[in-house]
Amino acid sequence: MIEVTDLHKSFNGVEVLKGISTTFEKGKTNLIIGQSGSGKTVFLKCLLGLFDYELGTISYEGRIFSQLTEDDKRNLRAEIGMVFQGSALFDSMTIAENVMFPLRMFTKQSKSEMQDRVDFVLKRVNLDDAHKKMPSEASGGMQKRVAIARAIVNNPKYLFCDEPNSGLDPKTAIVIDNLIKEITEEYQITTVINSHDMNSVMEIGEKIVFLKDGLKAWEGSKKTIFKTDNKVVTDFVYSSNLFKKVRKMYLEENS
Repeated sequence: MIEVTDLHKSFNGVEVLKGISTTFEKGKTNLIIGQSGSGKTVFLKCLLGLFDYELGTISYEGRIFSQLTEDDKRNLRAEIGMVFQGSALFDSMTIAENVMFPLRMFTKQSKSEMQDRVDFVLKRVNLDDAHKKMPSEASGGMQKRVAIARAIVNNPKYLFCDEPNSGLDPKTAIVIDNLIKEITEEYQITTVINSHDMNSVMEIGEKIVFLKDGLKAWEGSKKTIFKTDNKVVTDFVYSSNLFKKVRKMYLEENS
């Protein structure tokens, strides 16, 4: 579990995060949603330790990040997997080499041990025959699966995903959503996803934190979001025609 308490972050005197408190639960897909400029990317970078913050605490299973030594922070980062928006694969490396990269950085495993682990995670994301391909030879959906394999290769306790469905067609996006959810439950990872995709919210939103102008405007689940009368939430989610249809069906079935 990750616990956030009264988090504040400013840039050049302008407050971007204005006292956010929430928890992200183990074994669940936790989504951060909101419009552009809501603060969700800054929030994610604070969670990752990429940004310092002025006030508040971020705690990983009781370990308060700002109080850790540099060695402890490095050990914590070894427990974190990250799926970047653009996959961020190394163009000069094969898919297998990309996936092996975190093992080279954070472990002292032998080459054969690393290779076995790479084989395992590539098979887990249904890419067991893609080892020698280059990223340029892979489709967008395949690249995202490689990025997920790389993110989980080191058995992380925490998985962060920044817009994992960006640039994907709806069918492939659902495949990626379901893969992230399956892996989260299978390995009991605390997964945090930064997203603006309402389809993802409805597919895998077990815990949703909605940000508006640097504040936590609402939190709940994909079930409770159908019933909320919070105007800032409904104004945002009604931009999705699919959400309108599903919400109408949900309310009719539960009326």
